[in-house]
Amino acid sequence: MNQRKTGYAPVNGLRIYFEIHGAANPTQPLLVLLHGGGDTVETSFGQILPVLAAERQVIAVEQQGYGHTADIVDRPFSFEQSADDTAALLAYLHIEQADLFGFSNGGTIALQVAIRHPNAVRKIVAASALVNRAGAYPWLWEAMANATLENMPPHLQEAYLKVAPQPGNLRLMHDKAARRMRDFKDIPDDDIRRITAPTLVVVGDADVIRPEHAVEMFRLLAHAQLVVLPGTDHLQVTARTEWLVPMIDAFLDA
Repeated sequence: MNQRKTGYAPVNGLRIYFEIHGAANPTQPLLVLLHGGGDTVETSFGQILPVLAAERQVIAVEQQGYGHTADIVDRPFSFEQSADDTAALLAYLHIEQADLFGFSNGGTIALQVAIRHPNAVRKIVAASALVNRAGAYPWLWEAMANATLENMPPHLQEAYLKVAPQPGNLRLMHDKAARRMRDFKDIPDDDIRRITAPTLVVVGDADVIRPEHAVEMFRLLAHAQLVVLPGTDHLQVTARTEWLVPMIDAFLDA
């Protein structure tokens, strides 16, 4: 049975929400889950989290303005700030080094943690992660340019409203998340090359991220493995538990 504890950490002006699942295992570093844009822990990792937590201790985090974590209204969302917030949370919890599993925007954040706080990261699973604008299809950028709350997927709206401390900030969360994507700046190749943490690059073959982009990341990273999930779109990536969990376990345990 999954053990679950929840808490809030005072981090960089936030009260950042986290969940701890499973029992500590001295032979396995804990695994930190970083959700996607517009998501909560539940919408990014609801299916895969309990399976992962059966084998290792998992900490799932909700970033500034997402899920249970209240926003700082006048502070924009940025991948760099989220990476710093994640590293500060680990420090608050007295975790010297962890494995990171980031999905979508969370995958980009995981890579930024490795760039900005390399000593805090042992291994990375980067699923559907974006490191440059050419890595996504043109239609994604067109959608971001025209993004409104009214065309945000209803299940993401409902998940936010279910747990948010300030439900009235739904539109603000959406607009800040969309702006972060519209303003996306390429991560320099040299920064990616400097990541020394072994990284499992995961992409769906029908993802919003081009498979070619995953291959390019795989080539840039010093110690990488590559997974392309067949018949898998963006929203299905972390639900492919029967494929992903054995590969993640083998990668992290190697």
